[in-house]
Amino acid sequence: IPSAVPRRAMAELCGPRIPRIVRSLIPALGSVFECQRVTSTAFLAELLSHNVVNDLILLEPLLDALTALEKDPSLLVRVLALRGLGNVALGSPEKVRKHGAQLLASMVSGLDDKDDPQNVVALEAMGSLAKLLERLQEQDVRSVLLHVAIRIRPFFDSEQAELRRCSLALFGKLSRFGRSDCEAFSEQILNALVTLLLHLQDPCPDVVRACKFALRMCAPSVGCEELREMFGNHLREERGLHYGEFLNDVCKFLMRSHPSLLSRLISTNLFYFKSPWRELRAAAAMFIGFLVLHVDEEQGQQVDLDELISGEW
Repeated sequence: IPSAVPRRAMAELCGPRIPRIVRSLIPALGSVFECQRVTSTAFLAELLSHNVVNDLILLEPLLDALTALEKDPSLLVRVLALRGLGNVALGSPEKVRKHGAQLLASMVSGLDDKDDPQNVVALEAMGSLAKLLERLQEQDVRSVLLHVAIRIRPFFDSEQAELRRCSLALFGKLSRFGRSDCEAFSEQILNALVTLLLHLQDPCPDVVRACKFALRMCAPSVGCEELREMFGNHLREERGLHYGEFLNDVCKFLMRSHPSLLSRLISTNLFYFKSPWRELRAAAAMFIGFLVLHVDEEQGQQVDLDELISGEW
């Protein structure tokens, strides 16, 4: 991707000439030559990270121009277009809500990109969406909340660490919008709880930090005050974690507050017996052990010991 330095310098120093430059570049977005589309998209995307677009009344035409690139045949052009739309949160933060529907639709389109085998478009969409969410309110996000949460869920276990990190952090940011009267999103949090807790043992430190953030953000929706306090106290970014003791207490409080989840928690952990990361395989076995330790006699009837014993590693 072309360097942003020259584009940034032009945005900062060549204000009066920028409208003419933009008028010249927008037609190039439809060029038959990919290099011209990439260069023009990169410049316009960088321009959106500067407030100069507001001073020169360029925001709306730039948004329309980049939104039209959602189906461009060039993967790089699609990535740059999403980056530019996300840059609105930097250059025109006060305008994000006004154009929220348009921006969110583009992010969802990027997440659903079908011609993205390495998920680079999805990664850019998640990063840009995370920036936009800082400037949006619950009513702005409600229509896409569940779709995005479900769509990013498979990335939690991606072999690419950056996809894991970005999707987990985004899930945490989404949870802020699902706290009031949103049972469906609370269910998504419960469904993801095992994954979030296991990835606290992820081999990538950045993923662990994203997991801590996501669990802190999701805690109010778990429906257990003890867990909310635990996640807030023990999962601060700068604090070390004694994972075994922490998980033991988590299981104890989960079985007190959500005993009906036992079968679901065990089956999800069994899935991680085949994880490519030995740290997660070990954590899953520990998780099941602590769950069984804290069930009462009635709950214990839900446990299929044959399934546990025959679980494949």
